[in-house]
Amino acid sequence: MPSYSERAAQIMRRIEQLAAISEEPGVVTRTFGTPAFRQGRDLVQQWMQQAGLQVHVDNIGNLRGRLASTRPGAKNFVIGSHIDTVVNAGRFDGPLGVLLGLDLLEQVAAQHADLPFHLELLAFSDEEGVRFHTTYLGSKVLTGAFEPELLGRTDAAGVSLAEAITTLGGNPARLAADALPAAEWQGYFEVHIEQGPVLWERQVPVAVVTAIAGQRRVELTFRGMAGHAGTVPMTMRQDALAGAAEFVLLAEQFATAHGRSLVATVGKLQVPHAASNVIPGEVVCSLDLRSPDEAELAAAYEHLRQQAQAQAARRGLTLDWQLVQQTAPIACDAGLNAALRQAVRSAGHELIELVSGAGHDAVPVSQVAPATMLFVRCYRGISHNPLENVEPADLAAALQVAEQFLAGLISAG
Repeated sequence: MPSYSERAAQIMRRIEQLAAISEEPGVVTRTFGTPAFRQGRDLVQQWMQQAGLQVHVDNIGNLRGRLASTRPGAKNFVIGSHIDTVVNAGRFDGPLGVLLGLDLLEQVAAQHADLPFHLELLAFSDEEGVRFHTTYLGSKVLTGAFEPELLGRTDAAGVSLAEAITTLGGNPARLAADALPAAEWQGYFEVHIEQGPVLWERQVPVAVVTAIAGQRRVELTFRGMAGHAGTVPMTMRQDALAGAAEFVLLAEQFATAHGRSLVATVGKLQVPHAASNVIPGEVVCSLDLRSPDEAELAAAYEHLRQQAQAQAARRGLTLDWQLVQQTAPIACDAGLNAALRQAVRSAGHELIELVSGAGHDAVPVSQVAPATMLFVRCYRGISHNPLENVEPADLAAALQVAEQFLAGLISAG
């Protein structure tokens, strides 16, 4: 049997091969339903088939590889992550979990183990939500949480989600049939880069995830009055950009005062019909608000909404505040986390437990099944960036922990 270092090297080679498939040369971009996405999925499907898995693609484009148990009434233990990316992405966000999971199933298949449950590997089609702003699209279909009204949503080219699904070879009318009912789940396990600096700073390869922060995403539109930059007195202006700028700082100051548990980000700012000699009459900006505490998240959301409305009124502006996405915080399963902690200790690593500020496919899965996650150290905590990187030794450590965790679940039956 190959060593963990040798297996980690093979996973790295596959990550590099997948990263070479992109919508544009020189960067990693594979958004849902594009030719590059399909080509990348085909490559992973080939690897799954070579490993001896029963493989199929469902109607949303999830790639599903399965090792079946022979026991009557066996449930499904799912290992998964996603293979879509943000634009100009790193190589590891998503694919690391899929390809590490593939290695685990390859070893189980080679040992012809008597499985107490079916093992299924999921390469989710759309976690990032870049093309249609549909976060967790693949895992929502798997868990039966897909909202049919999303089928009419269009991308920047005017292509609807229903049309994209059809182009992929799926049937939008059959999405519900692809769900795995709650009664058929044994559990869910996802390995993912940390996307934060804690493990990097502490020089520890892995961490157990205890919870995933809830999110609220808002689109704000400030409207004032466009005017000539040289002729409208400063005291008589209705400057939408100045109002938006004040809100950006307000959100930053508010979240900073709450410490590490709450984060607020304005990551998008649009000024329609912008010109250097025109007072901005309209500005659209985003707000991304996150916390592992639902009460804190709700209170922060309401406070910032009231403050934004008050400051807009003071400036003579109108404000359109639109909630575009909301997910509640989730706690990882206590039983699975206990087994994962034991695997970390058995592998000889310091036990670190972290809350994930980023969302993952484990969020919708947790609504129907016990779910847990293992974080892997990444370079300086950088993610969604070409600088994203994982050391081979850390990947080998994560592989050992994950294998011991899975072996424990199999032996426990």
